[in-house]
Amino acid sequence: MIRIPFLDLKQVNAPYMDALKDAATAVVESGWYIRGSYCERFEKEFAAYCGYAYGVGVGNGLDALTLMLRASIELGRLKPGDEILVPANTYIATVLAVNAAGLVPVLVEPDEKTFNIDPTKLAAACSEKTRGILAVHLYGRLADMRSIWKFAGERGLLVFEDAAQSHGAFLGDRKIAKSAAVAYSFYPTKNLGALGDAGMVVTDDAELARVVRMLGNYGSEQKYENRYRGVNSRLDEIQAAFLLAKLPHLDSWNARRREIAARYCSEVKNPLIRLPEIPADLHEHVWHVFTVRLPNRATRDALQKHLESRGIGTLVFYPIPPHRQEAYAEALEGTLLPASPNFPIAETMADTVISIPVSQVLTDVQVSEIIGALNEFVC
Repeated sequence: MIRIPFLDLKQVNAPYMDALKDAATAVVESGWYIRGSYCERFEKEFAAYCGYAYGVGVGNGLDALTLMLRASIELGRLKPGDEILVPANTYIATVLAVNAAGLVPVLVEPDEKTFNIDPTKLAAACSEKTRGILAVHLYGRLADMRSIWKFAGERGLLVFEDAAQSHGAFLGDRKIAKSAAVAYSFYPTKNLGALGDAGMVVTDDAELARVVRMLGNYGSEQKYENRYRGVNSRLDEIQAAFLLAKLPHLDSWNARRREIAARYCSEVKNPLIRLPEIPADLHEHVWHVFTVRLPNRATRDALQKHLESRGIGTLVFYPIPPHRQEAYAEALEGTLLPASPNFPIAETMADTVISIPVSQVLTDVQVSEIIGALNEFVC
C-alpha cells in the first residue's frame, strides 16, 4: 500500500479548490470558451513571467514544440530536412515534434552531472545541414544555456527550448530568455499544471508568435481565410482560467521543492545512491522531479521495490530512450541520425535513474521517512 504517493494531484489542487471552482463558473457563465479573455490574459501574464513579450496558448506541450518549429519554417528561418540537435535522453515528445515539423532530430549525449544536453558534444554532432538546437531542461534544471547560446551564435544556429519541466526556472535576474522560442506544457503533473492538457509558446518575436497562433487555428488569422495548412490546437478558456488562478503560487511551490531537494542532498548518505548536483544558482532548478542514479539496473529495480515496500511511490523518467523505442526501430538517415544509433550515456541513464517524491505538498515528516528508507537500502 503506497502511503506516500509519487504525486497526489488531488492534494496539490485541494487548497485552491474555491478559486478553481470560481474560475470554472466564470468561464461557463461567460458563454465564451475558446480564445477568449482568460486565454488572452494568461498568455500575457505567463509570457511576462517568463521574461518574454508574447505568449501563444496551444492545446498541449507537444503542439507547442511542433508549432514553434513549423512557424520557423513558414517564416523561412528553417526549411524541411534541416537538422536540429536534441538531447538523446529526452522524453520522446521532443524528437516527435522535430519530425512532425519536417525536420531531422540529431541526438546528442547528455552531461552525466546535469542530465541535460552536453555542450561539449555539440560540435561533433553538427553537419552542413545543422540549423538549430532544441535544448531540454530535463527534470526542472536548466540546460547550460550560456554555452549553448555561445555555440549557436558562433555557428549561426537557431536555439529553441523545451521547458515542459522547468516552469519558474531562470538564469540570474531573468527568466529563460535569448532563444528564438520556448515551449511549455501545462500537463496536470507539471510544476504549473492545468486540469487537462494545455501548452504555450513564448517568444520575443512578434512574427513567430503570429504564425504560431495562425498554425494552431487551422492556419487562419481571418475567419475562413487559411494562409497555412494548420491544425486545431488552442488553449481552452477554462484551462487558461485555472492556470491564472494557480500562477501566483508557482514561486512558492518551487521554493518548497528546493527545500525538499536540499534535505535529500544533505541527509541521504547511502553510498549506493548517486544524488543530483545542485546548481550554484538555486533558481536554475525547480525540481520537477528529484532523480537519483544507482550503479546498475538491478540495483535501481531493487531500490524501487524497497521503497514500495515502505509505502513510497517512485517513477522512472525514462526507462527507454527515444532511439530505442519501437517508433524508431527502422530509423533511416533523414529521419533520425545516425541510422544505427548508439548512445551509451543515455542508455545507462535509462537503466539506472529513479525519481522519488518531491512535490510541494510533502510534509517534513514524509520527507524524513523517505530519507530514512533511502539510507536503509542495501543490495
